[in-house]
Amino acid sequence: MKRAIRYLRFSNLGQSNGSIERQELYTDQYIEYNKILLVDTFIDRGHSAKTFDRPDFNKLTEFIKKHQKDVDYLIVDQLDRFSRDAGEAMTLVKNLQRKYNIQIVSVTEGIIFDYDTPGSYFRTGLQLLLAEEDNINRSIKIRGGNYTARAKEGRFLSNLPPFGYKKVGEGKERTLEIVEEQAKVVLFIFRNYLRNVPLNIIKEQVFEMGFNRKGNMAIERVLSNPAYAGLVKVKPFKEYPGGIFPARHEPIIDKLTWDTVQKKMEKPDRSKKTLDDEIPLRGVLKCHCGQPLSGAPSRNRKNHWYYYYKCKFSKHLNLSAVKAHDQLLQIFELMSLPMNDIRFIKESAEASLNDKFRENQEVAKQKKGDLERVQEKLYALEEKWISNEIGRDTYERWSSTYNGEIFTLRAIIERLSINMSEGFKLFQDHIHKLNDMKGIYELSDTIKKRAMVSTVFDSNLYYQNGIYRTPSMLPGLDHNYLIMKQKGLLEIEKKRDNLTIIPSGGAGGICITLISA
Repeated sequence: MKRAIRYLRFSNLGQSNGSIERQELYTDQYIEYNKILLVDTFIDRGHSAKTFDRPDFNKLTEFIKKHQKDVDYLIVDQLDRFSRDAGEAMTLVKNLQRKYNIQIVSVTEGIIFDYDTPGSYFRTGLQLLLAEEDNINRSIKIRGGNYTARAKEGRFLSNLPPFGYKKVGEGKERTLEIVEEQAKVVLFIFRNYLRNVPLNIIKEQVFEMGFNRKGNMAIERVLSNPAYAGLVKVKPFKEYPGGIFPARHEPIIDKLTWDTVQKKMEKPDRSKKTLDDEIPLRGVLKCHCGQPLSGAPSRNRKNHWYYYYKCKFSKHLNLSAVKAHDQLLQIFELMSLPMNDIRFIKESAEASLNDKFRENQEVAKQKKGDLERVQEKLYALEEKWISNEIGRDTYERWSSTYNGEIFTLRAIIERLSINMSEGFKLFQDHIHKLNDMKGIYELSDTIKKRAMVSTVFDSNLYYQNGIYRTPSMLPGLDHNYLIMKQKGLLEIEKKRDNLTIIPSGGAGGICITLISA
């Protein structure tokens, strides 16, 4: 008499233990009809067939290793009970037969897997592929349905509602409803975070108010959850974009407040760029084709190393770094301003900045008074809502208005309160350096060199046919442009509407207007 072990499984994807009873019925009938002795049964309840890492399946494989001589068949209802990954499943069932001489029997599909029989092998592979395709289609339908529900219908699908809400309704009508007492705690968190109260202090206070979410990041999760602004986060699906979409449930805070909090929570970008001090113009200087130049060392026939700037289109440009740097230093030297011009700029700027500073102080004082009045209105509004003196609609309408005014006033005050005296002192201390632009460049580190070149030429410095070229240059630094051009250092290739390059002429004050090529 042939002997067999049996494997039964149902997943947690909308199935139930009734699936096991059905599998038992079909496999019992097959075992009885074919007069097979059932040695043992292994059952995985609530486990997906996407992986073989299941408790009873692991027990099954251990049983086979120990009792391979006592088992002829591994019986399943259908092959998809066994696995939905066609590749892994074919390998496993093939190894079971080759290594342990055990065959897989699919009862309802009428398949006895026999690796040595081509028809059997083909049918088994086909059934496993169909099962995997069915799984893929099911996954696509689920993800597509979730995308539509979230992005198009604004539904909140997570099992656990955010603190401050409860789930109401059934099926497609299910949504979130505000829990007033919890919503006051949420508002408290956002309000105090914007007032720069430390997170650990907020955490201590809200736990006393009934906040029951655990974890070190519980407060941060509240602050970053778009649900509180009446929004829902959606993952992309196929060609449809992901992002933040409007939800159907009512918000606890207004969107402006949520956006302000997200901006405040942003972490600075700490990514570092690799710089080489020997080629500071790499990525800043461009080929005539518009491609930023790369840079690298190259060894000559005498085994000496030299640096070069190169275009990725190798035939365009291969520029010696020594030549490029020497020409650039000559350009900066010719940019240097005469001391008389520097004194004039200094005196004019001082008078202008003093007038502007006095004007800004006066306006900032007025705006601070406006800010205090709006904040008092917002605090009074919050107290009335917490005390149930006003309804949610009234609170939300005025809260949005007041928060918008506060955000605008703070931005204006911050801009007007910049310490111009410190900036002007820096200006006074350093403006004389414009008399030695070459020296400024030579003494700068690589990052400052790159910034200086980008600023002077508005990130538009090119190199072609042995000369620097640019469509733009800071006005005032181009007073010696004609000399730069005559020396073959720089070409400004732009027809100017307002010509600033008008070199002085000869006797009689005759001027020659330079027309760019």
